[in-house]
Amino acid sequence: MEQKKLKILQLGKFYPIRGGIEKVAYDLTVGLSEQAIDCDMMCAAIQGSNRIISINEHARIICCRTWLKAAATMISPAMIFTLRKIQQQYDIIHIHHPDPMACLALFLSGYKGKVILHWHSDIHKQKMLLQLYRPLQKWLLLRADRIIGTTPRYLTESPFLQGVQPKTVCLPIGVDAMCPKAAEVAAIRNRYPGKKIVFSLGRLVAYKGYHFLVAAARYLSDDYVVLIGGTGHLKDQLQQEIETDGLQEKVRLLGHLSDEELPAYYGACDVFCLSSIQKTEAFGIVQIEAMSCGKPVVATNIPQSGVSWVNAHGISGLNVAPGNAEALAQAICQVMKDKQTYHHYAAGAAKRYRELFTKKQMIKQCIEIYMNNGE
Repeated sequence: MEQKKLKILQLGKFYPIRGGIEKVAYDLTVGLSEQAIDCDMMCAAIQGSNRIISINEHARIICCRTWLKAAATMISPAMIFTLRKIQQQYDIIHIHHPDPMACLALFLSGYKGKVILHWHSDIHKQKMLLQLYRPLQKWLLLRADRIIGTTPRYLTESPFLQGVQPKTVCLPIGVDAMCPKAAEVAAIRNRYPGKKIVFSLGRLVAYKGYHFLVAAARYLSDDYVVLIGGTGHLKDQLQQEIETDGLQEKVRLLGHLSDEELPAYYGACDVFCLSSIQKTEAFGIVQIEAMSCGKPVVATNIPQSGVSWVNAHGISGLNVAPGNAEALAQAICQVMKDKQTYHHYAAGAAKRYRELFTKKQMIKQCIEIYMNNGE
């Protein structure tokens, strides 16, 4: 099959883009189309009716109307009907997991071509959903010609992938480098004069471990400030903890940060911290965004997660046991110990990004997988 003749469908998750899986599917769609490969993306619309959004001459987003959201899954019968109509157009369907709706649509589509399964993470929280979905998930694992994982560790340690190891291949997530503007970086630094800035970004939900990052501030000296970007249902609770512990000058909840604001915070910080405590955090794209700015990372060694592979311990930063506030603080201080130590981790972070996590590399490796799938 000639590369130029390939027509790909990225299948799964939501639009507009709100999470890491959707971002990867979208970035692949755009990146492949920029290589003159026809690539569409089909997903459930968070709001609105069925519609097609043109990206360029080689790519479209096919949005399917959603009835409701249940157990973190968009219920979209339109996905089933639409895929049945158009499935014969595609040489490869690249399905993104976990997404039971997308899997059901593929199962009922009658599609006979090649299937690439992108295993972003196991299903963790939705135990009842997993019991109902397990037979379909087993079918998907058997149906797939190749199974992509984002880190070697997740591929080898996921209990669901133990019987399909010969079909697995690692494709690390890649992102465009953050490009902070000097004036915007300086403006943030000027808000916290003389401070060592620790930055974190993510939804304020339990698995992100922000309770421990807030608590870690108690072990940091007064010349540190911890800035946490993002929104979520734990915001009020975290703010209460900050005030109860008298940490108002050391921890700031920034709320939502726009895509335009983000680069400046990555550029302004000294250390990026990912405090997640559960395997739900399978990769941590924010780590590689920070690395693209040459920022050392302090993260957690979550069992069976790829987070600690992304942040190479002793090279791009340090990994500590999850759920340990004091260990987070000690690692932050170790990274900031002196100029030589800091330069070691900063240079290591930038180098690791360039070698493994650029979007260009992700697209190139993905094309290679398509050209060799099933072999």
